[in-house]
Amino acid sequence: MGAYEGLRALADLAGRDSAALAYARDVQSHAAVADCLSATTTRWLPVYGAGAAVAAGLAAWLFDRFRVRNPARQG
Repeated sequence: MGAYEGLRALADLAGRDSAALAYARDVQSHAAVADCLSATTTRWLPVYGAGAAVAAGLAAWLFDRFRVRNPARQG
């Protein structure tokens, strides 16, 4: 029932003022994009964090291996 009332309100708004309808569409579009981005970020942020942790661990391990193999570079 709420969706029907919302559509009816938009139809009334369109009959009265096209600029108001364009503004309502713009606001709804921004809300949809924000919702999509927040869902995507929430879903993929742990994967990104795990990937960054693996990359940092690998870089530290490679740096340590390089340091051990080159005694001339040790301080």
